[in-house]
Amino acid sequence: MYRVLIPVDTSEERSVQQAKYVASLPDAVESVEAYLLFIFTEEGKDLPKEFEQFKSASRIGSVRRAKEQLEDNDVDVTVLDKSGDVEEGDILATAEEYDVDSIVLGGRSRSPVGKAVFGSVTQSVILNADRPVVVTGSAQA
Repeated sequence: MYRVLIPVDTSEERSVQQAKYVASLPDAVESVEAYLLFIFTEEGKDLPKEFEQFKSASRIGSVRRAKEQLEDNDVDVTVLDKSGDVEEGDILATAEEYDVDSIVLGGRSRSPVGKAVFGSVTQSVILNADRPVVVTGSAQA
């Protein structure tokens, strides 16, 4: 089995692109296990108030959409959630814990200056991972 960690944030567009990439891997139906990871931050700034009481990644739109995309393509998927700060350490520790073969991150559109450097979490994961990291792009209209 080829195991893939897919850390997602609240962007449904990015999470679907990440899931599409994983579903397009060779022989994905037979040989890919996907792990969707959502990290609840302490401040929870991107989430509606109702999630504060019932912190379940399965209730987050981006997680649901990515999971649906994978399931629609018959890819085995497991939803994981963690609490803490979103930092490369949480992602890398989860990659180690589940012994994944690669990490698939969602890229963001950036200004010309912003394109010179990835976001801090993305850049940190790329630089510190001991396994391949893929950064997918956003869907284009």
